Amino acid sequence: MANADIDQLISMPTPIYHYCQKCLAANPLGQDFCARCGTRLMIVVEPTSSRFEVNDVNLSTDEHLLERISATENRVARLTERLERSLDLVLRQAQNSYFDRSLVKVLIGLLSQDGVIQTDQLEKLWNERCKEEAAEQEESVHLEEIRLSILGRTSGILPAFAELVNEGFLLINQKQVSRGVEKLQRAVELSPGNSSLNLFIGQHFFRSGKTRLARTYLSKAHETSPDDVRIALLLGLTCADDGDVELAKYLLNEATQRGGSSFAGHYGLGRLFVAEKNWRKALSEFKQALNIRPSPEAHYVLACLYYQLDRDPLAIRHLRKAIEMDEAYAEAFHLLALVYRRTGQIARAQGALEKAELRNPSDSAASRQRKRVAGRNSKIVPLFEGSTSRSRRLIMGVDKRLTETLREDALRAFTGYGAASR
Repeated sequence: MANADIDQLISMPTPIYHYCQKCLAANPLGQDFCARCGTRLMIVVEPTSSRFEVNDVNLSTDEHLLERISATENRVARLTERLERSLDLVLRQAQNSYFDRSLVKVLIGLLSQDGVIQTDQLEKLWNERCKEEAAEQEESVHLEEIRLSILGRTSGILPAFAELVNEGFLLINQKQVSRGVEKLQRAVELSPGNSSLNLFIGQHFFRSGKTRLARTYLSKAHETSPDDVRIALLLGLTCADDGDVELAKYLLNEATQRGGSSFAGHYGLGRLFVAEKNWRKALSEFKQALNIRPSPEAHYVLACLYYQLDRDPLAIRHLRKAIEMDEAYAEAFHLLALVYRRTGQIARAQGALEKAELRNPSDSAASRQRKRVAGRNSKIVPLFEGSTSRSRRLIMGVDKRLTETLREDALRAFTGYGAASR
């Protein structure tokens, strides 16, 4: 070989290779995968710290950084691959959903042209169904949170207790609420001080209108958690319905003062003051209930109180507002007819009564009210007349619509577990 050729070889740069950590094949620098076996190429595969004891090897800063970079590179590469696969699946699902939606729209169009379905009605039903499914999913998640809270509040959980709780919530999720609650009642016997479990069962009976059973479990929950204003509110309402007025007033005052005002709390207190003929305090509580929750029911309650106090113009004003907010409020029309009758406006009273019957023609109470309006000497019986502090079912059970509103507001703080228990 000539000297010129030797000098040329010496002057040529030495190629740098990245050797595969698996098969040791040489790969050009900058290549990501081995050309022979396809393994992803990394700087360091087996760090020094994993080959030797850390105490036996004095690692330099450079070696340590290389190991960290290599490990990070490996994790990032694996994460990138997973994200790419996930993105591919999402794109495929989106494409399938688009084709499915197009097919459904075409079918709806054909059926609408033939008069088989009504597009507006279909869309309305579809939206309602979507809302129901979303509510059911939210409820299922909330039930799971309650189940975990119940199990977490019992130290040294007995296998029998955990089994009863799990079976109870499984039955509730399967819409077998009565059987599920029975399982939970048996679980309470094994852990009487579990406030979460007592509160959950108390809520169920409160929602079902079984106030005495609700009071039993809510009282146990209140003993364990006396500072929980939500429990105080529910327990106060059940005590009021059970005739325990003093305890009810104390609990409802605690709930409204420490836990923030609520329609249910102020209405309950107002109802108790009405039974005691304390009209000034009752009026104050009902006004606060209206400020917190402007609703047809709140206006109707104030109208009933003003009617009781012979302040007919104010009663008419609130009744008109209630009807303006809900034109199907038959009870408001009934009371309006009574007010008109007492003020001598017979024609208006008759008109209000006819509107009430149109909105609730099957209500037998409407015909009774009509007879009272028609008869000059008949006794008028408004909502608050005849109730005393010793009356049972004082708050819930007198007026169905007010009762439903009261329960819904009192249970508003407890999200979830709604549809399954109805």
